[in-house]
Amino acid sequence: MSWQERALCAQTDPEAFFPEKGGSTREAKKVCSGCEVRAECLDYALANDERFGIWGGLSERERRKLKRRAV
Repeated sequence: MSWQERALCAQTDPEAFFPEKGGSTREAKKVCSGCEVRAECLDYALANDERFGIWGGLSERERRKLKRRAV
């Protein structure tokens, strides 16, 4: 089974992971915090330059900061 199939977000409302600009990310991050594939999800988002949504428990802005620190 792939990490996407084991992800908790696959069992919840996808709208929570793509909030409107200025919308809350709290619910999505709460789901991510208990997810066993959080690291794989974040790795995927970073490798594929995902620009929208919550991936691996991080928002787009948080992922950009993480990438800048890694350089």
